[in-house]
Amino acid sequence: MKFIPATFLLSSALLLSTSLTSIAQNAPQSTADKQAATDSAPQPKVPDPASAQQAAPEKPVDPSHVMAIVDGKNITAGELDAMANDIDPGLARLKDQQRRITVLKIYIDMKTLSDAAVKDGLDKTPEYEKRMDVMRDNVLQQLYFKSSIVDKITDDDVKARYEKEIASLPKEEEVHARHILVKSKKEAEDIIKSLEKGGKFDEIAKSKSTDGSAATGGDLGYFTRGQMVKPFEDAAFNLKVGEYTKTPVESPFGWHVIKVEDRRTKQPPALADVKDAIRNMIARERYTKLIADLRTKMDVKYPDEDVAKLMTSTKSGSAGLPEDQSQEDDQPQEEEDQ
Repeated sequence: MKFIPATFLLSSALLLSTSLTSIAQNAPQSTADKQAATDSAPQPKVPDPASAQQAAPEKPVDPSHVMAIVDGKNITAGELDAMANDIDPGLARLKDQQRRITVLKIYIDMKTLSDAAVKDGLDKTPEYEKRMDVMRDNVLQQLYFKSSIVDKITDDDVKARYEKEIASLPKEEEVHARHILVKSKKEAEDIIKSLEKGGKFDEIAKSKSTDGSAATGGDLGYFTRGQMVKPFEDAAFNLKVGEYTKTPVESPFGWHVIKVEDRRTKQPPALADVKDAIRNMIARERYTKLIADLRTKMDVKYPDEDVAKLMTSTKSGSAGLPEDQSQEDDQPQEEEDQ
């Protein structure tokens, strides 16, 4: 089993480094929004009886339950759960029994090879000692990070940050719009004429629009300013509910006819929807401060001038942090559909 770098292991505790504004923008807004997202998603197939049986809730297993006895040593469910996070934090996505069986197989293979290595005397070699030194530092830094930062972030800390930077965000107006995208101005003008004669916007969108939203009648959902390209945004926010553009709107993607279905004030996300992201952000900030403070007490010299320049040009507190794991910014809907 490969050695897992410290930065990789820390990444499970520092998944997000986005701004709180971004967190607020990307969090689910309401039950209605969640339902709308569900309604627009492809509907799952009805599972067959075998699949339904597999999906049945698992019976809880006591952590002390012995899952295996390896060379006379009991391996419990609780020990396998602890191993899972060290092997791969992603294993947490699996169901309990599947995760434990997966970890048990890995552990048995690992133990088989490590026992063979001991018999060959590899635990007495200089290479082993060097690797163990690094592993020791890796485990200790994780334990220190957890005890000094993660475990000290309270619910009150998270709530205070939420109230200061998310709940107090200025209220934004958002519109719910549909559009029909075509390649030429003439096509857009013809569509507007059809609408003036009583044509239904969603039906025309399904038959004429050239982007992915055509399947849903051109529905783009709700969006705020800054999420769409400027010409599209300006036109949409200048319309009243029920109105559509009387002249075609040009953007880098083609020519649009836009209709506004609704307008509302966007509410900040609930604390429950963003608390994990806020907790991760606080952990990252405290880690950066902690590592910067501790480094002032460490004597580090760089005999190589090139190395010294590279190290001093690195932002204080950035080395050793996991890379940003935040998702890419949402793109305007019409851009995604191109």
